[in-house]
Amino acid sequence: MSIRRAAVALSVTLALAATAAPADAGPAKPDRRRLDSVTITTVGWGHGKGLSQYGARARAEAGQSWREIVRHYYPGTKWGTAGGKIRIQLTDDTSRDVVVRARAGLRLRSLGVGRTWRLPAKIRGKHVQAWRIQPAGHRSKVSFKTRTWHHWRTARGDAEFSAGGQPIVLKIPGGRATYRGALRSTSVNDSGSKRNTVNVLPIDSYLRGVVPREVFPSWPAHALRSQAVAARTYAAFERRDNRHRPYDLCDTDACQVYGGVADETPQTDRAITATRRKVVSLQGRPIFAQFSASNGGWSIDGGYPYLRAEEDPFDTGVLGEDPKATTFTASDITRNWPGMGDLVSIAVTARDGRGPYGGRALEVTVTGTGGTHTVSGDDFRSWMGLRSTLFEIT
Repeated sequence: MSIRRAAVALSVTLALAATAAPADAGPAKPDRRRLDSVTITTVGWGHGKGLSQYGARARAEAGQSWREIVRHYYPGTKWGTAGGKIRIQLTDDTSRDVVVRARAGLRLRSLGVGRTWRLPAKIRGKHVQAWRIQPAGHRSKVSFKTRTWHHWRTARGDAEFSAGGQPIVLKIPGGRATYRGALRSTSVNDSGSKRNTVNVLPIDSYLRGVVPREVFPSWPAHALRSQAVAARTYAAFERRDNRHRPYDLCDTDACQVYGGVADETPQTDRAITATRRKVVSLQGRPIFAQFSASNGGWSIDGGYPYLRAEEDPFDTGVLGEDPKATTFTASDITRNWPGMGDLVSIAVTARDGRGPYGGRALEVTVTGTGGTHTVSGDDFRSWMGLRSTLFEIT
């Protein structure tokens, strides 16, 4: 999920390719009209369901409280609470092991037996630089590093490092990152040979690394608070939905962007504290609190009674920017269909009737010299890397 919204303007440039017939070949054949390039204009950024981040900012600037903002974007819901811990897959750690820098207070816990060991700062008179968990079947091999790696013990089941809530530095391929809570070596197959690094921490500690990645910390306090509530609710919903899986959420925009300790700011920390444990609920359960950068002036039906399609007069622009044009070559379009040939025409052939350009594109028809294909607006947006389905081809 992104924190920006830009508009993109669209025009279609046609290049005529005329074929002249030889003098003795009879009447000339008609020219075939082909497109050399297509410039597409989009409005909004993201799927447009639920809370609009730029709309929330504008509402906060107009004096609305975070409660008013959240109620608007998730109508018909009630307030609830959520606490406890959440498990986040750390996608930057692509190795099978979990390696952390040695620090005071570091502990190792075996999930197989529930036993915890304090990890010493010195072993055999030498300072420990780092600790490592490696998979060993259904066990975890734990090692320490002085100048080289040395085996320390083998723990039953998966294992994790923690430091009493204090930050831990995780070594990842090409660098390092710092996280609160525990860093767990989590089995993701039956044999235990494949492991993911999972950050297990209190949900509000997790939000400290989420909210500043989703919106600008310089935004009004009530915009930050509404984002904190939406992000907490989304996380609580996913935790319930994924409780039988190895982790609840990932750390990318496929879930919620999460950067750990490095992204924490005082402004967003205050927003999280001010809304502590607050979530949006329906029938006693957290809702699927989707959000995106901008709905382009109209939200979209998200398939739940609280994710409605309706006009949003507060989501009217991004920092006063004018629409911007993105131009694609004909081959950018036709490469999605082998055998399509040269691009002849492209048009939005169905819209939902809500918002600019006659509404979001539901269907796009593309014609080439080798055939015609019709795809959904969502698929076309994804293939072309467009910011939203509020786009126009002129």
